[in-house]
Amino acid sequence: MSSHLETDNASYLENLKISKVFLPTIIGIAVVIWMMSQSLDLSELSKLDKNSHTLFWLFMAILMYILRHLFYAWRLRIMSDNAFTWPKAIELIFIWEFSSAVSPTSVGGAGVAFFLLSQENLSGAKTISVVLYSMVIDTIFFVLMLPVLYFILGPVMIRPDMVQFSDIDGYGITFLTVLLFMIGYGGIFYYGLFINPKSIKKLLFKLSKLSFLKRFKEDLQSTASDVVISSETIKNKPWSFHLKSFGTTIGAWVVRFFAINCLILALVAAVDPGFYDHLIIVARGMAMHTITAFSPTPGAAGIAEFLFGGFFKDYIPAGIAVLIALIWRLISYYTYLIAGAIIIPNWFAKLKQKKKLEKMKLL
Repeated sequence: MSSHLETDNASYLENLKISKVFLPTIIGIAVVIWMMSQSLDLSELSKLDKNSHTLFWLFMAILMYILRHLFYAWRLRIMSDNAFTWPKAIELIFIWEFSSAVSPTSVGGAGVAFFLLSQENLSGAKTISVVLYSMVIDTIFFVLMLPVLYFILGPVMIRPDMVQFSDIDGYGITFLTVLLFMIGYGGIFYYGLFINPKSIKKLLFKLSKLSFLKRFKEDLQSTASDVVISSETIKNKPWSFHLKSFGTTIGAWVVRFFAINCLILALVAAVDPGFYDHLIIVARGMAMHTITAFSPTPGAAGIAEFLFGGFFKDYIPAGIAVLIALIWRLISYYTYLIAGAIIIPNWFAKLKQKKKLEKMKLL
């Protein structure tokens, strides 16, 4: 079994501490308060008709994130061969997302995901394949969709000011750099999982012996073994398994980004987007997510709120951009912080009770 599952459980538990809610919350609120003091103009909201249209699209924005969660729970059931019931899969996704929300986006919640699934009596091989394959198909989604959207829409999909390639600024360079990085490591993992896992294992073992990568030695060697185990598990799956896994992945990401479209429809009176505009808004959401992929703050707290208005300034008046950003983050981010703080103590209690019963059976 991989050392991901055997060692350093304490570090995974550290990521599930409820006290970790405070740092991202403080960062996010501080940035929002500062931005409100600089640009908030409530008169823009007075232009809205406070009617069923606004309430409907606010409800739709919330529904998008409910659907996103259900898509991920469905994917977890598919990848685990229905080892989890729907309620259990929904609970585990809440904990998984909480871990991602309190970790820097460059770290994510993969380590905790290994720990979570192993505690639910999922076999080591299946746990590894679920987590690694989830990472791979998430990356495949972006690697496929972002170039397609760029080809259709051009640089304007990154930021409103980027009408042609010569307009690309620091945001555009960051976007393209991260995209190339995603293509690189996505290609390596795809090659390792589906084509030649042993070659990837050898490569990662060689990298682990380099002096400047010494502190990553254990992680690199663990990943090398994980790739081989996952490859053996995934290669034997039927095509229907891969189609369902990728279909739920597409569903989860599309509804996530469409939530921003819903908020614009709800709260911006002067905008009535057509299909092309909706496509640009979704593409911008993806571009912003890509740029914040290596944020040093937990869950990109503060950074996502700060960037939001600039990405959608041709659709959202500057005076209410920070307010819409706050509502978006309340739905998409702070909900998981609150839900995690409620669900995790209960999950730990059930886990302790379960282990206690298992020990009693062994006596």
